[in-house]
Amino acid sequence: MTDTKVPSRVFPRARQDAETAATGVSTPQTEHPAYRLAFQDMDFLLREDLRSLRFQLELLKPQLLLDEARIASTFVIYGSARIPEPSKAQALLDLTTDDQSRRIAERLIEKSKYYDVARELAGLASCYPLDTDGERHFVVCSGGGPSIMEAANRGATEKGCESIGLNIVLPHEQAPNEYVTPSLSMQFHYFALRKMHFLLHARAVAVFPGGFGTFDESFELLTLIQTGKIAPIPVLFYGRDFWNRVVNFEALCEEGVISPRDLGLFHFCETAEEGWEIVQKFYEDKNGG
Repeated sequence: MTDTKVPSRVFPRARQDAETAATGVSTPQTEHPAYRLAFQDMDFLLREDLRSLRFQLELLKPQLLLDEARIASTFVIYGSARIPEPSKAQALLDLTTDDQSRRIAERLIEKSKYYDVARELAGLASCYPLDTDGERHFVVCSGGGPSIMEAANRGATEKGCESIGLNIVLPHEQAPNEYVTPSLSMQFHYFALRKMHFLLHARAVAVFPGGFGTFDESFELLTLIQTGKIAPIPVLFYGRDFWNRVVNFEALCEEGVISPRDLGLFHFCETAEEGWEIVQKFYEDKNGG
């Protein structure tokens, strides 16, 4: 018995059975949808009854891809899809047709500097060394779209590093930006699960000026830290003037709806170096360095 090799499995793999099923005979019975293998039946998988299963699949697939890529932690970068790259900013102004649109274009152009800041910050994070187990940390992760998200993925690419893009299906046509690593470019149906994947591995988050989506993602993060649902991590808000103009944080304290200590959950930043130093100091202090 010492030379007998015990097989690791006795059932065929799902792929094998799927291939066998595809070459079967054609009869009224085999052509009916009821006969399809459950995992190959899209009509079945998209039923309302199977929403909970789709939740599980959408949670599981990205996790498996990150595990296979040896990604242990991420540096998440949130921000607007409308802020132009500095070199393309003038084109935005050229498209204006009235005073209001011109004023808006000028404000967006003023914020175009953050494209380069996000790009530089992503480059700094991407150079973080592998740990002793060969796993990667502070891998740049964006929403996969244009503008600030593009800058984040671009900054990683320019350092010869991979980066993640978590895109989502929207009614209007869109595609991941060209700098997202193809094998780490993922698409979501459920906003909630996309937001969960942003934070499951996040060990630092940078929030650049943005709109509803940026507010949604960043304030959910602050709420999770505030309520103790996740451990504190460095949260960097880029553009003090912008954030203090659109959100009156001090007034929230004065109204009693947040505690003064909640203002310590995040840091205002302006430069890539400043933000990266905050992240490094946070973990040095945490690890007693």
